Amino acid sequence: MSRPVLLVVEDDAALARQLRWAYEAYEVVVAGDRAAALDALRLHEPAVVTLDLGLPPDPDGTSEGFATLRDVLAAAPATKVIVASGHGERASALQAIGDGAWDFYAKPIDIDALGLIVARAFHVHALEAENRRLAARAVPSGFGGLLYASPEMAQVARQLERVAPADVSVMLLGASGTGKELLARGLHEASPRARGRFVAINCAAIPETLLEAELFGHEKGAFTGAVKTTEGKIEQAAGGTLFLDEIGDVPLSLQVKLLRFLQERVIERIGGRRAIPVDTRIVCATHQDVDAMVADGRFREDLYYRLAEIVVRIPALAARTGDAGLIARHFVQHYARTLNPVVTGLAADARAAVDGWTWPGNVRELENRVKRAVIMAEGKLVTAADLDLGTASADLNLRTAREAADRRAIGRALVQADGNVSAAARLLGISRPTLYDLLKAYDLQG
Repeated sequence: MSRPVLLVVEDDAALARQLRWAYEAYEVVVAGDRAAALDALRLHEPAVVTLDLGLPPDPDGTSEGFATLRDVLAAAPATKVIVASGHGERASALQAIGDGAWDFYAKPIDIDALGLIVARAFHVHALEAENRRLAARAVPSGFGGLLYASPEMAQVARQLERVAPADVSVMLLGASGTGKELLARGLHEASPRARGRFVAINCAAIPETLLEAELFGHEKGAFTGAVKTTEGKIEQAAGGTLFLDEIGDVPLSLQVKLLRFLQERVIERIGGRRAIPVDTRIVCATHQDVDAMVADGRFREDLYYRLAEIVVRIPALAARTGDAGLIARHFVQHYARTLNPVVTGLAADARAAVDGWTWPGNVRELENRVKRAVIMAEGKLVTAADLDLGTASADLNLRTAREAADRRAIGRALVQADGNVSAAARLLGISRPTLYDLLKAYDLQG
């Protein structure tokens, strides 16, 4: 069909005819009960469904309508379901949104108002479908192998792509679990040093007494147990890149020796007297506030400026528009293949919970929760309970639900428009001043 398909689930034949006539821009398919709705869903694969909660055999209640909502979303999670009902407006709205409905509209129906909601739902569905298509295509070649679709991470990737060819030291600042090592590896692979080795060391994981030997190596007999001459990580990465994770944990005594290497590009192994020239690029990372450490005298200022010729800040997962859901779906597919092949995706409450969680542990926390949830899931879909995130409906209301939907739609429109506000406004079907007002209201301005 050339026109978008709108599935109207409504047992009032007169109202169904009215909707079919009013929405002539769509190919309107009507279903009068749950079975017919699911048949139409499989046959026509509509992007948007309007659903009356009062369906037979419970036309005066809501039980059959909610059961239909759950079945529709289980069969087609990306479908935008707009629930319309006159039964207990507030309670029905809260439950509908909590069960995964995209929006709620109270009867009696205003054709024009509902038409705006339907048009917006089609537009958001199209944006999300394009977003998934682009993300799926980009995953194998994403910078550093990271999965993202947010404008925030796209900006980070563009920065690192520009920096990669330049032989300068780079400092990555960001919380634990944000993918700093993957980005450092991506920086190496995009640089002229890609044929050399990428060597990583976590400075916080090695005792201070051993860290110097790990970095600079040692000569035979330099200390008890040094039975042979051993190269350090700096030498091992010669011609390539050395990634110093948690650089803020390097003790002051060792910072002096690291500074000398960065200034002169030579090292001396422990117990050695010979200066060894080494051509190694340094990329470092930390979750600590390095500026505060410098001010407190816990980190040498001259070393900081040598290490931070370029500083790139990695946003937390909660600040990456739409990425949590995208990454969660990827992890579900990845772990389901080996841990629980029955699992096919995320339930509506799980998707809402993932979008609403603050993710203090960032991507690492998300991966751990999804892995555990895939193992524990008893059905085909991972639920919010499986993720141990509770339910998304506990403190949800229409205003917050619509604000969340606006945020997601705006973020994805900006991604598709490559940050161009005018183009994003056209995609969203609103004026540029309106989009600027929304960006300001939702604190989405960069």
